[in-house]
Amino acid sequence: MIEERIGSILREKGLRIAVAESCTGGLIANRITNIQGASDYFDMGFVTYSNDSKEVFLFVPEDVIAAKGAVSSEVARAMAEGVREATGVDVALSVTGIAGPGGGSPEKPVGTVYIGLAAESGAFVRKFLFSGDRISIKTQTSEEALKMMLDYLEDKVT
Repeated sequence: MIEERIGSILREKGLRIAVAESCTGGLIANRITNIQGASDYFDMGFVTYSNDSKEVFLFVPEDVIAAKGAVSSEVARAMAEGVREATGVDVALSVTGIAGPGGGSPEKPVGTVYIGLAAESGAFVRKFLFSGDRISIKTQTSEEALKMMLDYLEDKVT
């Protein structure tokens, strides 16, 4: 299970993680904390569904949200960097997207998701376009976010 592997690496290296979730509504934090002993490495999770909460708790600049939209690479990066800054953890994940069934546009259709990761070495974002219903998009997002974290840990940390 991917959550167990992530936890094993974090515990072995003495690293801590936090997450900032919008479109997944806490699913990533739930999956991480389903592993016994997750308190050894999981610090906290923010479910920042509104733009105001992204600004207040994650320090996402209001002008970035206004210019790029809450579902954007720039906001995903700012969320990851913001949750890392707010918590002082070693690595942070963020997700923002459109789970549907409404809310999409031709430029950003339902299923558009940005996943961010921030660590001491910097931050990066990946864009995804998932398909399916709301639950399926949330599930796919959480899976890809955890894969992104595992890839980072295996490549940069181990």
